[in-house]
Amino acid sequence: MAEHEHVRVAVIGSGFGGLGAAVRLRREGITDFVVLERADSVGGTWRDNSYPGCACDVPSHLYSFSFAPNPEWPRTFSGQEHIRAYLEHVTDLFGLRPHIRFGSEVKLMSWDNDNLRWNIETTRGSLTADVVVSATGPLSDPKIPEIPGLASFPGKVFHSARWDHDYDLRGKRVAMIGTGASAIQIVPSIQPRVGRLTLFQRTPPWVMPRMDRAISGAERRLHRFVPFTTQLRRGLLWGIRELQVQAFTKHPDELGLVEQLAKRNMARAIKDPALRAKLTPDYRIGCKRILLSSAYYPALAKPNVDVVASGLSEIRGSTVVAADGTETEVDAIIFGTGFHVTDMPIAERVVGAEGITLAESWKNGMQALRGAAAAGFPNWMTIIGPNTGLGNSSMILMIESQLNYMADYLRQLDVLGGRTALDARPTAVEDWNRKVQERMKRTVWNTGGCTSWYLDASGRNTTIWPGTTSEFRRTTRRVDLGEYEVIRKTGKTDGKPAGTAVQKAGTAVEKTVAAVPQSEGAA
Repeated sequence: MAEHEHVRVAVIGSGFGGLGAAVRLRREGITDFVVLERADSVGGTWRDNSYPGCACDVPSHLYSFSFAPNPEWPRTFSGQEHIRAYLEHVTDLFGLRPHIRFGSEVKLMSWDNDNLRWNIETTRGSLTADVVVSATGPLSDPKIPEIPGLASFPGKVFHSARWDHDYDLRGKRVAMIGTGASAIQIVPSIQPRVGRLTLFQRTPPWVMPRMDRAISGAERRLHRFVPFTTQLRRGLLWGIRELQVQAFTKHPDELGLVEQLAKRNMARAIKDPALRAKLTPDYRIGCKRILLSSAYYPALAKPNVDVVASGLSEIRGSTVVAADGTETEVDAIIFGTGFHVTDMPIAERVVGAEGITLAESWKNGMQALRGAAAAGFPNWMTIIGPNTGLGNSSMILMIESQLNYMADYLRQLDVLGGRTALDARPTAVEDWNRKVQERMKRTVWNTGGCTSWYLDASGRNTTIWPGTTSEFRRTTRRVDLGEYEVIRKTGKTDGKPAGTAVQKAGTAVEKTVAAVPQSEGAA
Protein backbone atom coordinates (compact mmCIF):
# COMPACT_ATOMS: atom_id res chain seq x y z
CA MET A 1 0.00 0.00 0.00
CA ALA A 2 1.10 3.53 -0.71
CA GLU A 3 2.31 5.50 2.30
CA HIS A 4 -0.49 7.57 3.86
CA GLU A 5 -3.03 6.08 1.44
CA HIS A 6 -6.54 7.44 1.95
CA VAL A 7 -9.72 6.15 0.33
CA ARG A 8 -13.31 7.13 0.54
CA VAL A 9 -14.49 3.57 1.32
CA ALA A 10 -12.65 0.53 2.67
CA VAL A 11 -14.47 -2.77 2.25
CA ILE A 12 -13.35 -5.65 4.48
CA GLY A 13 -13.63 -9.10 2.90
CA SER A 14 -14.16 -10.44 -0.61
CA GLY A 15 -16.95 -12.96 -0.22
CA PHE A 16 -20.47 -12.34 -1.50
CA GLY A 17 -20.89 -9.32 0.80
CA GLY A 18 -17.58 -7.65 -0.03
CA LEU A 19 -17.74 -8.24 -3.77
CA GLY A 20 -21.37 -7.13 -3.82
CA ALA A 21 -20.38 -3.92 -2.03
CA ALA A 22 -17.57 -3.32 -4.53
CA VAL A 23 -19.91 -3.79 -7.49
CA ARG A 24 -22.48 -1.46 -5.96
CA LEU A 25 -19.85 1.21 -5.28
CA ARG A 26 -18.79 1.16 -8.91
CA ARG A 27 -22.39 1.28 -10.09
CA GLU A 28 -22.87 4.34 -7.86
CA GLY A 29 -19.91 6.00 -9.61
CA ILE A 30 -17.55 5.55 -6.66
CA THR A 31 -14.11 4.28 -7.64
CA ASP A 32 -12.10 5.57 -4.68
CA PHE A 33 -12.30 2.38 -2.63
CA VAL A 34 -10.31 -0.71 -1.72
CA VAL A 35 -11.30 -4.24 -0.75
CA LEU A 36 -9.08 -5.61 2.00
CA GLU A 37 -8.81 -9.41 1.84
CA ARG A 38 -6.68 -11.49 4.21
CA ALA A 39 -6.34 -14.45 1.82
CA ASP A 40 -4.77 -14.62 -1.64
CA SER A 41 -8.01 -14.95 -3.62
CA VAL A 42 -11.66 -13.97 -3.49
CA GLY A 43 -14.50 -16.18 -2.35
CA GLY A 44 -14.87 -15.84 1.42
CA THR A 45 -16.49 -18.90 2.95
CA TRP A 46 -16.71 -20.51 -0.51
CA ARG A 47 -12.94 -20.28 -0.77
CA ASP A 48 -12.22 -21.47 2.76
CA ASN A 49 -14.65 -24.38 2.81
CA SER A 50 -13.41 -26.95 0.33
CA TYR A 51 -14.19 -30.13 2.25
CA PRO A 52 -15.45 -33.20 0.37
CA GLY A 53 -19.08 -32.79 -0.66
CA CYS A 54 -19.18 -29.04 0.07
CA ALA A 55 -22.22 -27.52 -1.63
CA CYS A 56 -24.96 -24.96 -1.09
CA ASP A 57 -28.39 -25.84 0.32
CA VAL A 58 -30.05 -22.94 -1.52
CA PRO A 59 -30.95 -23.41 -5.22
CA SER A 60 -28.29 -22.06 -7.57
CA HIS A 61 -30.45 -19.49 -9.38
CA LEU A 62 -31.44 -17.93 -6.06
CA TYR A 63 -27.94 -18.10 -4.61
CA SER A 64 -26.48 -15.55 -7.02
CA PHE A 65 -26.63 -11.79 -7.49
CA SER A 66 -29.71 -10.42 -9.25
CA PHE A 67 -27.40 -8.08 -11.18
CA ALA A 68 -25.14 -10.95 -12.28
CA PRO A 69 -27.38 -13.89 -13.28
CA ASN A 70 -25.60 -17.08 -14.23
CA PRO A 71 -27.33 -19.12 -16.96
CA GLU A 72 -24.58 -21.74 -16.78
CA TRP A 73 -25.20 -23.25 -13.33
CA PRO A 74 -24.55 -26.99 -13.85
CA ARG A 75 -26.79 -28.24 -11.02
CA THR A 76 -29.90 -27.10 -9.21
CA PHE A 77 -27.82 -27.02 -5.99
CA SER A 78 -24.29 -25.95 -6.82
CA GLY A 79 -21.10 -27.30 -5.38
CA GLN A 80 -18.39 -25.21 -3.75
CA GLU A 81 -16.20 -25.18 -6.84
CA HIS A 82 -18.98 -23.76 -9.00
CA ILE A 83 -19.88 -21.03 -6.50
CA ARG A 84 -16.26 -20.03 -6.09
CA ALA A 85 -15.86 -19.90 -9.88
CA TYR A 86 -18.96 -17.68 -10.04
CA LEU A 87 -17.42 -15.22 -7.56
CA GLU A 88 -14.19 -15.14 -9.58
CA HIS A 89 -16.33 -14.42 -12.65
CA VAL A 90 -18.14 -11.55 -10.89
CA THR A 91 -14.78 -10.12 -9.84
CA ASP A 92 -13.58 -10.01 -13.44
CA LEU A 93 -16.91 -9.05 -15.02
CA PHE A 94 -17.12 -5.86 -12.96
CA GLY A 95 -13.39 -5.04 -13.03
CA LEU A 96 -12.85 -5.36 -9.29
CA ARG A 97 -9.31 -6.76 -9.15
CA PRO A 98 -7.53 -3.37 -9.24
CA HIS A 99 -9.40 -2.49 -6.03
CA ILE A 100 -8.54 -5.67 -4.11
CA ARG A 101 -5.60 -5.83 -1.70
CA PHE A 102 -4.88 -9.51 -1.16
CA GLY A 103 -2.91 -10.65 1.90
CA SER A 104 -4.22 -7.62 3.80
CA GLU A 105 -5.70 -8.88 7.03
CA VAL A 106 -7.12 -6.08 9.16
CA LYS A 107 -5.37 -5.97 12.52
CA LEU A 108 -7.05 -2.83 13.89
CA MET A 109 -9.61 -0.22 12.82
CA SER A 110 -9.91 2.87 15.03
CA TRP A 111 -12.09 5.94 14.59
CA ASP A 112 -10.30 9.29 14.49
CA ASN A 113 -12.61 11.82 16.17
CA ASP A 114 -10.52 14.80 15.08
CA ASN A 115 -10.37 13.99 11.38
CA LEU A 116 -13.63 12.01 11.10
CA ARG A 117 -12.11 9.01 9.44
CA TRP A 118 -10.99 5.47 10.14
CA ASN A 119 -7.36 4.54 10.71
CA ILE A 120 -6.84 1.00 9.45
CA GLU A 121 -3.82 -1.20 10.16
CA THR A 122 -3.35 -4.28 8.02
CA THR A 123 -0.65 -6.91 7.60
CA ARG A 124 0.45 -5.05 4.47
CA GLY A 125 0.50 -1.53 5.86
CA SER A 126 -1.82 1.25 7.01
CA LEU A 127 -4.42 3.43 5.37
CA THR A 128 -7.31 5.71 6.25
CA ALA A 129 -10.90 5.72 5.02
CA ASP A 130 -13.92 7.97 5.34
CA VAL A 131 -16.26 4.98 5.51
CA VAL A 132 -15.73 1.31 6.41
CA VAL A 133 -17.98 -1.46 5.11
CA SER A 134 -17.29 -4.63 7.07
CA ALA A 135 -18.20 -7.73 5.05
CA THR A 136 -16.22 -10.38 6.90
CA GLY A 137 -19.31 -12.56 7.28
CA PRO A 138 -20.39 -14.72 10.21
CA LEU A 139 -19.00 -17.96 8.74
CA SER A 140 -15.38 -16.91 8.44
CA ASP A 141 -13.68 -17.89 11.71
CA PRO A 142 -13.94 -21.59 12.64
CA LYS A 143 -14.82 -22.57 16.18
CA ILE A 144 -13.07 -25.53 17.81
CA PRO A 145 -14.27 -26.34 21.33
CA GLU A 146 -11.80 -26.57 24.17
CA ILE A 147 -11.52 -30.31 24.78
CA PRO A 148 -9.25 -31.60 27.56
CA GLY A 149 -6.37 -33.56 26.02
CA LEU A 150 -6.82 -32.23 22.47
CA ALA A 151 -3.35 -30.67 22.39
CA SER A 152 -1.73 -34.04 23.08
CA PHE A 153 -3.72 -36.05 20.53
CA PRO A 154 -1.09 -37.85 18.39
CA GLY A 155 -3.18 -38.06 15.22
CA LYS A 156 -4.48 -35.52 12.70
CA VAL A 157 -6.86 -32.72 13.74
CA PHE A 158 -8.55 -30.13 11.54
CA HIS A 159 -11.77 -28.14 11.16
CA SER A 160 -14.08 -28.64 8.20
CA ALA A 161 -13.34 -25.06 7.07
CA ARG A 162 -9.59 -25.75 7.07
CA TRP A 163 -9.62 -29.12 5.35
CA ASP A 164 -6.23 -30.80 5.00
CA HIS A 165 -6.30 -32.18 1.46
CA ASP A 166 -2.81 -33.66 1.89
CA TYR A 167 -4.01 -36.05 4.60
CA ASP A 168 -5.13 -39.39 3.19
CA LEU A 169 -8.24 -40.67 4.97
CA ARG A 170 -8.22 -44.07 3.28
CA GLY A 171 -8.45 -46.83 5.84
CA LYS A 172 -8.23 -44.41 8.77
CA ARG A 173 -10.31 -44.44 11.95
CA VAL A 174 -12.01 -41.04 11.88
CA ALA A 175 -14.03 -39.14 14.49
CA MET A 176 -16.47 -36.59 13.03
CA ILE A 177 -17.47 -34.05 15.68
CA GLY A 178 -20.79 -32.31 15.06
CA THR A 179 -23.90 -32.83 12.95
CA GLY A 180 -24.40 -29.46 11.28
CA ALA A 181 -24.63 -28.53 7.60
CA SER A 182 -20.96 -29.32 6.94
CA ALA A 183 -20.98 -32.67 8.73
CA ILE A 184 -23.94 -34.07 6.83
CA GLN A 185 -22.09 -33.37 3.57
CA ILE A 186 -18.75 -34.69 4.80
CA VAL A 187 -20.04 -37.97 6.29
CA PRO A 188 -21.39 -39.51 3.04
CA SER A 189 -18.39 -38.17 1.10
CA ILE A 190 -15.72 -39.83 3.25
CA GLN A 191 -17.62 -42.89 4.50
CA PRO A 192 -16.72 -45.14 1.51
CA ARG A 193 -12.97 -44.64 1.96
CA VAL A 194 -12.35 -44.50 5.70
CA GLY A 195 -11.78 -47.63 7.73
CA ARG A 196 -14.20 -46.62 10.45
CA LEU A 197 -16.18 -43.44 10.99
CA THR A 198 -17.53 -42.44 14.39
CA LEU A 199 -19.98 -39.56 14.43
CA PHE A 200 -20.28 -37.66 17.71
CA GLN A 201 -23.72 -36.14 17.84
CA ARG A 202 -24.86 -33.80 20.62
CA THR A 203 -28.14 -32.97 18.91
CA PRO A 204 -29.58 -34.72 15.84
CA PRO A 205 -30.63 -32.46 12.96
CA TRP A 206 -33.83 -32.58 10.98
CA VAL A 207 -32.89 -33.73 7.47
CA MET A 208 -35.00 -33.48 4.33
CA PRO A 209 -34.18 -34.99 0.91
CA ARG A 210 -31.95 -32.91 -1.33
CA MET A 211 -33.74 -32.57 -4.66
CA ASP A 212 -30.57 -32.00 -6.62
CA ARG A 213 -30.10 -32.78 -10.29
CA ALA A 214 -27.99 -31.76 -13.24
CA ILE A 215 -29.35 -28.80 -15.21
CA SER A 216 -29.65 -29.94 -18.81
CA GLY A 217 -27.88 -28.31 -21.71
CA ALA A 218 -31.26 -27.32 -23.16
CA GLU A 219 -32.17 -25.49 -19.94
CA ARG A 220 -28.87 -23.65 -19.91
CA ARG A 221 -29.25 -22.63 -23.56
CA LEU A 222 -32.77 -21.36 -22.82
CA HIS A 223 -31.49 -19.28 -19.88
CA ARG A 224 -28.59 -17.99 -21.98
CA PHE A 225 -30.63 -16.86 -24.99
CA VAL A 226 -33.86 -15.93 -23.19
CA PRO A 227 -32.65 -14.16 -20.02
CA PHE A 228 -36.21 -13.62 -18.83
CA THR A 229 -36.45 -17.35 -18.09
CA THR A 230 -33.59 -17.06 -15.59
CA GLN A 231 -35.41 -14.22 -13.85
CA LEU A 232 -38.63 -16.23 -13.84
CA ARG A 233 -36.91 -19.25 -12.33
CA ARG A 234 -35.33 -17.10 -9.66
CA GLY A 235 -38.65 -15.39 -8.93
CA LEU A 236 -40.45 -18.71 -8.47
CA LEU A 237 -37.77 -19.99 -6.10
CA TRP A 238 -37.96 -16.74 -4.12
CA GLY A 239 -41.75 -16.71 -3.97
CA ILE A 240 -42.01 -20.25 -2.62
CA ARG A 241 -39.67 -19.38 0.23
CA GLU A 242 -41.46 -16.15 1.01
CA LEU A 243 -44.67 -18.11 1.47
CA GLN A 244 -42.93 -20.41 3.96
CA VAL A 245 -41.87 -17.60 6.29
CA GLN A 246 -45.18 -17.34 8.18
CA ALA A 247 -44.79 -20.90 9.49
CA PHE A 248 -41.32 -20.11 10.86
CA THR A 249 -42.14 -16.70 12.31
CA LYS A 250 -45.78 -16.81 13.41
CA HIS A 251 -47.19 -20.33 13.29
CA PRO A 252 -44.51 -22.90 14.24
CA ASP A 253 -47.17 -25.52 14.93
CA GLU A 254 -47.84 -25.66 11.20
CA LEU A 255 -44.42 -27.28 10.77
CA GLY A 256 -45.67 -30.56 12.25
CA LEU A 257 -46.49 -31.91 8.78
CA VAL A 258 -42.94 -31.17 7.64
CA GLU A 259 -41.67 -33.14 10.62
CA GLN A 260 -43.65 -36.17 9.49
CA LEU A 261 -42.11 -35.92 6.03
CA ALA A 262 -38.63 -35.72 7.60
CA LYS A 263 -39.34 -38.82 9.72
CA ARG A 264 -40.45 -40.74 6.65
CA ASN A 265 -37.26 -39.67 4.90
CA MET A 266 -35.27 -41.11 7.79
CA ALA A 267 -37.29 -44.34 7.98
CA ARG A 268 -36.61 -45.11 4.30
CA ALA A 269 -32.86 -45.33 4.95
CA ILE A 270 -32.57 -46.22 8.64
CA LYS A 271 -34.14 -49.61 9.36
CA ASP A 272 -32.55 -50.13 12.79
CA PRO A 273 -35.03 -48.82 15.43
CA ALA A 274 -32.23 -48.06 17.90
CA LEU A 275 -30.36 -45.96 15.35
CA ARG A 276 -33.59 -44.22 14.31
CA ALA A 277 -34.18 -43.28 17.94
CA LYS A 278 -30.70 -41.74 18.15
CA LEU A 279 -31.28 -39.73 15.00
CA THR A 280 -34.77 -38.42 15.82
CA PRO A 281 -34.75 -34.82 17.13
CA ASP A 282 -36.83 -33.87 20.16
CA TYR A 283 -37.38 -30.26 19.08
CA ARG A 284 -39.63 -28.58 16.51
CA ILE A 285 -38.33 -28.75 12.96
CA GLY A 286 -36.95 -25.37 11.88
CA CYS A 287 -35.63 -24.46 15.34
CA LYS A 288 -32.21 -25.34 13.94
CA ARG A 289 -31.59 -24.99 10.22
CA ILE A 290 -33.33 -27.75 8.27
CA LEU A 291 -30.59 -29.69 6.49
CA LEU A 292 -30.83 -31.16 3.01
CA SER A 293 -29.25 -34.48 2.09
CA SER A 294 -30.29 -37.66 0.33
CA ALA A 295 -27.00 -39.39 1.20
CA TYR A 296 -26.56 -38.70 4.95
CA TYR A 297 -28.91 -41.32 6.38
CA PRO A 298 -27.81 -44.08 3.96
CA ALA A 299 -24.19 -43.40 4.96
CA LEU A 300 -25.02 -43.70 8.67
CA ALA A 301 -26.57 -47.12 8.01
CA LYS A 302 -23.31 -48.51 6.59
CA PRO A 303 -21.46 -51.14 8.69
CA ASN A 304 -18.31 -49.00 9.09
CA VAL A 305 -20.17 -46.10 10.73
CA ASP A 306 -21.03 -45.65 14.41
CA VAL A 307 -23.22 -42.90 15.83
CA VAL A 308 -22.47 -41.78 19.38
CA ALA A 309 -25.43 -39.80 20.67
CA SER A 310 -23.26 -37.61 22.86
CA GLY A 311 -20.76 -34.81 22.51
CA LEU A 312 -17.00 -35.18 22.77
CA SER A 313 -15.80 -34.47 26.31
CA GLU A 314 -12.20 -35.65 26.62
CA ILE A 315 -9.23 -37.04 24.70
CA ARG A 316 -6.77 -39.51 26.23
CA GLY A 317 -3.92 -40.12 23.84
CA SER A 318 -5.55 -41.53 20.70
CA THR A 319 -8.79 -42.33 22.55
CA VAL A 320 -11.71 -39.95 22.20
CA VAL A 321 -14.21 -40.04 25.04
CA ALA A 322 -17.83 -38.98 24.75
CA ALA A 323 -19.86 -37.34 27.50
CA ASP A 324 -21.72 -40.63 27.98
CA GLY A 325 -18.44 -42.48 28.58
CA THR A 326 -18.14 -44.09 25.13
CA GLU A 327 -14.46 -44.57 24.19
CA THR A 328 -13.18 -44.83 20.63
CA GLU A 329 -9.66 -45.19 19.22
CA VAL A 330 -9.15 -42.88 16.23
CA ASP A 331 -6.42 -41.72 13.88
CA ALA A 332 -8.00 -38.39 12.94
CA ILE A 333 -10.47 -35.89 14.39
CA ILE A 334 -12.52 -33.64 12.11
CA PHE A 335 -14.40 -30.80 13.75
CA GLY A 336 -17.63 -29.71 12.10
CA THR A 337 -18.38 -27.41 15.01
CA GLY A 338 -19.31 -24.21 13.24
CA PHE A 339 -18.02 -20.67 13.49
CA HIS A 340 -17.75 -17.66 15.75
CA VAL A 341 -21.07 -16.13 14.73
CA THR A 342 -22.29 -14.16 17.76
CA ASP A 343 -18.72 -13.43 18.91
CA MET A 344 -17.01 -12.53 15.64
CA PRO A 345 -13.26 -11.90 16.14
CA ILE A 346 -13.36 -8.83 13.87
CA ALA A 347 -15.38 -7.07 16.62
CA GLU A 348 -12.27 -7.13 18.81
CA ARG A 349 -10.41 -5.12 16.17
CA VAL A 350 -12.88 -2.25 15.70
CA VAL A 351 -12.42 0.71 18.08
CA GLY A 352 -15.15 3.34 18.01
CA ALA A 353 -15.57 7.01 18.89
CA GLU A 354 -15.51 6.41 22.65
CA GLY A 355 -12.36 4.29 22.57
CA ILE A 356 -14.10 0.97 23.16
CA THR A 357 -14.14 -2.01 20.83
CA LEU A 358 -17.20 -3.25 19.02
CA ALA A 359 -16.88 -6.46 21.06
CA GLU A 360 -17.13 -4.42 24.27
CA SER A 361 -20.10 -2.50 22.90
CA TRP A 362 -21.76 -5.83 22.08
CA LYS A 363 -20.86 -7.58 25.32
CA ASN A 364 -24.56 -7.96 26.16
CA GLY A 365 -25.43 -9.07 22.65
CA MET A 366 -24.99 -7.87 19.08
CA GLN A 367 -27.33 -5.16 17.87
CA ALA A 368 -27.20 -2.81 14.91
CA LEU A 369 -29.65 -0.38 13.35
CA ARG A 370 -31.32 -2.15 10.42
CA GLY A 371 -28.63 -4.81 10.74
CA ALA A 372 -26.00 -2.34 9.53
CA ALA A 373 -24.93 0.49 11.88
CA ALA A 374 -23.74 0.31 15.49
CA ALA A 375 -24.04 3.24 17.90
CA GLY A 376 -20.67 4.83 18.68
CA PHE A 377 -19.08 3.68 15.42
CA PRO A 378 -19.52 6.53 12.92
CA ASN A 379 -19.33 5.83 9.19
CA TRP A 380 -19.02 2.11 9.86
CA MET A 381 -21.50 -0.42 8.62
CA THR A 382 -21.64 -4.15 8.32
CA ILE A 383 -23.01 -6.50 5.70
CA ILE A 384 -24.77 -9.59 7.15
CA GLY A 385 -24.96 -7.86 10.50
CA PRO A 386 -27.04 -8.72 13.59
CA ASN A 387 -30.48 -10.21 12.88
CA THR A 388 -30.06 -10.39 9.12
CA GLY A 389 -29.66 -14.16 8.83
CA LEU A 390 -32.24 -16.46 7.28
CA GLY A 391 -33.51 -19.91 8.12
CA ASN A 392 -35.13 -20.82 4.82
CA SER A 393 -33.93 -18.65 1.94
CA SER A 394 -30.92 -17.08 0.23
CA MET A 395 -28.63 -14.71 2.09
CA ILE A 396 -27.83 -13.02 -1.23
CA LEU A 397 -31.28 -11.41 -1.03
CA MET A 398 -30.40 -9.91 2.35
CA ILE A 399 -26.98 -8.81 1.16
CA GLU A 400 -28.46 -6.93 -1.79
CA SER A 401 -30.90 -5.16 0.54
CA GLN A 402 -28.02 -4.05 2.73
CA LEU A 403 -26.17 -2.84 -0.34
CA ASN A 404 -29.17 -0.60 -1.09
CA TYR A 405 -28.84 0.82 2.42
CA MET A 406 -25.09 1.31 2.00
CA ALA A 407 -25.59 3.17 -1.27
CA ASP A 408 -28.13 5.55 0.23
CA TYR A 409 -25.92 6.04 3.28
CA LEU A 410 -23.15 7.32 1.00
CA ARG A 411 -25.60 9.50 -0.92
CA GLN A 412 -26.73 11.15 2.32
CA LEU A 413 -23.12 11.91 3.23
CA ASP A 414 -22.79 13.63 -0.16
CA VAL A 415 -25.98 15.62 0.43
CA LEU A 416 -24.76 16.75 3.85
CA GLY A 417 -21.45 17.80 2.29
CA GLY A 418 -18.06 18.60 3.78
CA ARG A 419 -16.25 16.45 6.29
CA THR A 420 -19.26 14.63 7.75
CA ALA A 421 -20.02 11.39 9.55
CA LEU A 422 -23.20 9.60 10.57
CA ASP A 423 -23.45 7.81 13.91
CA ALA A 424 -26.49 5.68 14.70
CA ARG A 425 -28.38 7.09 17.67
CA PRO A 426 -28.39 4.69 20.64
CA THR A 427 -32.14 5.23 21.00
CA ALA A 428 -32.70 4.28 17.35
CA VAL A 429 -30.58 1.13 17.70
CA GLU A 430 -32.38 0.14 20.89
CA ASP A 431 -35.80 0.79 19.38
CA TRP A 432 -34.98 -1.28 16.29
CA ASN A 433 -33.56 -4.11 18.37
CA ARG A 434 -36.51 -4.07 20.78
CA LYS A 435 -38.97 -4.46 17.90
CA VAL A 436 -36.94 -7.25 16.33
CA GLN A 437 -36.62 -9.15 19.61
CA GLU A 438 -40.31 -8.73 20.36
CA ARG A 439 -41.18 -10.33 17.04
CA MET A 440 -38.61 -13.04 17.65
CA LYS A 441 -40.46 -14.33 20.72
CA ARG A 442 -43.05 -16.30 18.74
CA THR A 443 -40.74 -17.67 16.05
CA VAL A 444 -39.73 -21.32 15.82
CA TRP A 445 -36.11 -20.32 16.47
CA ASN A 446 -37.06 -19.13 19.96
CA THR A 447 -39.94 -21.45 20.78
CA GLY A 448 -38.87 -24.69 19.09
CA GLY A 449 -37.11 -26.16 22.12
CA CYS A 450 -33.53 -26.30 20.81
CA THR A 451 -30.19 -24.62 21.44
CA SER A 452 -28.70 -23.40 18.18
CA TRP A 453 -25.88 -21.24 16.89
CA TYR A 454 -28.52 -18.59 16.21
CA LEU A 455 -28.48 -17.80 19.94
CA ASP A 456 -25.77 -15.90 21.79
CA ALA A 457 -24.29 -16.78 25.19
CA SER A 458 -27.29 -15.26 26.98
CA GLY A 459 -29.78 -17.21 24.88
CA ARG A 460 -30.91 -14.25 22.78
CA ASN A 461 -31.40 -14.66 19.05
CA THR A 462 -29.12 -12.01 17.53
CA THR A 463 -28.69 -13.79 14.22
CA ILE A 464 -31.98 -14.38 12.40
CA TRP A 465 -34.34 -11.91 10.72
CA PRO A 466 -37.93 -12.59 11.91
CA GLY A 467 -39.66 -11.65 8.68
CA THR A 468 -39.65 -11.96 4.89
CA THR A 469 -36.84 -10.85 2.62
CA SER A 470 -39.18 -8.41 0.88
CA GLU A 471 -39.99 -6.77 4.21
CA PHE A 472 -36.30 -6.42 4.99
CA ARG A 473 -35.74 -4.83 1.60
CA ARG A 474 -38.40 -2.23 2.37
CA THR A 475 -36.85 -1.40 5.73
CA THR A 476 -33.40 -0.88 4.19
CA ARG A 477 -34.44 0.96 1.04
CA ARG A 478 -33.38 4.36 2.38
CA VAL A 479 -31.48 5.86 5.29
CA ASP A 480 -33.59 7.79 7.78
CA LEU A 481 -31.36 10.64 8.97
CA GLY A 482 -33.59 11.00 12.00
CA GLU A 483 -32.02 7.75 13.26
CA TYR A 484 -28.52 9.24 13.13
CA GLU A 485 -26.45 11.94 14.73
CA VAL A 486 -24.71 14.07 12.11
CA ILE A 487 -21.11 14.82 13.04
CA ARG A 488 -19.37 17.65 11.23
CA LYS A 489 -15.80 18.82 11.08
CA THR A 490 -15.71 22.40 12.40
CA GLY A 491 -13.23 25.17 11.58
CA LYS A 492 -11.22 27.30 13.99
CA THR A 493 -13.25 29.50 16.31
CA ASP A 494 -11.93 32.18 18.71
CA GLY A 495 -8.38 31.12 17.97
CA LYS A 496 -9.06 27.57 19.16
CA PRO A 497 -8.03 24.50 17.14
CA ALA A 498 -10.49 22.85 14.81
CA GLY A 499 -12.68 20.16 16.27
CA THR A 500 -15.91 18.27 15.71
CA ALA A 501 -19.50 19.05 16.53
CA VAL A 502 -22.46 16.72 16.79
CA GLN A 503 -25.54 18.29 15.26
CA LYS A 504 -28.64 16.83 16.81
CA ALA A 505 -31.27 19.36 15.83
CA GLY A 506 -29.75 22.23 13.83
CA THR A 507 -31.69 23.90 11.03
CA ALA A 508 -29.44 22.47 8.31
CA VAL A 509 -29.95 18.93 9.59
CA GLU A 510 -33.67 19.42 9.99
CA LYS A 511 -33.90 20.49 6.35
CA THR A 512 -31.87 17.46 5.28
CA VAL A 513 -34.11 15.12 7.24
CA ALA A 514 -37.21 16.67 5.75
CA ALA A 515 -35.82 16.17 2.26
CA VAL A 516 -35.13 12.47 2.72
CA PRO A 517 -38.01 10.00 2.30
CA GLN A 518 -38.42 8.00 5.49
CA SER A 519 -38.03 4.22 5.43
CA GLU A 520 -40.38 1.75 7.03
CA GLY A 521 -39.84 0.46 10.55
CA ALA A 522 -39.35 -3.09 11.73
CA ALA A 523 -42.74 -3.54 13.33
